[in-house]
Amino acid sequence: MHLPLLPALLIATIALSPLMARAQSGPRPAQVGPRFFGARPGSLVEAKKRIAAGDKDLEPAFKKLIRDADKALAETPPSVMEKTKLPPSRDKHDYISLAPYFWPDPSKSDGLPYIRKDGKTNPDSKLPEQNDVPRLTLMAKSVESLALAYYFTGKQEYAAHAAKFIRTWFLDAGTHMNPNFKFSQAVMGENDGRAEGILEARHLAIAADALGLLAGSEAWKPADQQAMDKWLTTFVHWLMTSPTGREEHNARNNHGTWADVTTVRLALCLNRPDIAAKLLKAAQRERIGVQIEKDGSQPLELARTASFSYCWFNIEALSELANLGDHAGVNLWAYTGTGGRGLRRAYEYMLPYVDVPAQDWPHEQIKEKKEQDYLPLLRMAALAYSSSDMEGILEKHTEWQNQRFLLLFVK
Repeated sequence: MHLPLLPALLIATIALSPLMARAQSGPRPAQVGPRFFGARPGSLVEAKKRIAAGDKDLEPAFKKLIRDADKALAETPPSVMEKTKLPPSRDKHDYISLAPYFWPDPSKSDGLPYIRKDGKTNPDSKLPEQNDVPRLTLMAKSVESLALAYYFTGKQEYAAHAAKFIRTWFLDAGTHMNPNFKFSQAVMGENDGRAEGILEARHLAIAADALGLLAGSEAWKPADQQAMDKWLTTFVHWLMTSPTGREEHNARNNHGTWADVTTVRLALCLNRPDIAAKLLKAAQRERIGVQIEKDGSQPLELARTASFSYCWFNIEALSELANLGDHAGVNLWAYTGTGGRGLRRAYEYMLPYVDVPAQDWPHEQIKEKKEQDYLPLLRMAALAYSSSDMEGILEKHTEWQNQRFLLLFVK
């Protein structure tokens, strides 16, 4: 079943035609602080001011960031050329990955076609020889850590290495990735790639966004940004117009939400708030209004074998959309649909199961619950809703003060 979101995408696609001229030569709007859409507006400026003043509350989070950035300094920037398996195109510049929840069919001599085991990850989908996703994830995490560290410290070595990661992955002739996800999350014996693989592109958007933190550095020149804008423009056009991209945007569950996150974040990076706003306004009705029930439950995620994890995964996507909306002038946090359906209600449904002590989760959950999946979200929502209850639950958890999200969402 397709959501009625597609017409909004087509409208946005029409608006995309003059994108390159505007992205390369048009002035970007005035920005308070650095251009980084992964943080709450104003938080990075406030965090930098407090750290400079010796704020002890933010010190552990800052030290964690610097440890991560120093670790990234020791990493060699990866590229899609490192895999040994060739994509169906025979072009190693094309990104490839295997569907994580598909396994060889034991009833077939060759195991083909693979069969689905929801929530059970086939280790072959993590092998760097056959998958680009481990390298993409490393690249994105490293760029974000290095770029944030550069913003807070001004040390050029962080900016220079972040730029090296970006050039290797996106721009250099010998190592660049082609701007598409045609061969992502393939199912062996069934297809060469699936729309679901676009989920992995959220990492790509993180790296692209983090480049805004390098503004003014010696390592990232206007010509570099123009080349990056050209790559991103081609990718966003593919994401919005290809059958694969349109199918993923039309997904009803977390896949559709994350497709919105990726497209909106990249549109903002390309100075196209008009495209971002159209998708965000559509998400109020077609994501929040459709995915969340009156009691705050998410039936499409509760149907999964790791239902607790997937409920939070979709809340994470919706919260990232809401934070992007704060940058684009569209309020998703406060949106209320039929019967009171809203993002806040989805949080309230989940709170008893992350409190300390937590109630037992009454649905199927075959994976271990991880605090890293929901602690940042509690802070985001606590700030958005001025909720002492959510903040109180966050503070009951150990180690919460050592997490980097405190720099991005400052209380």
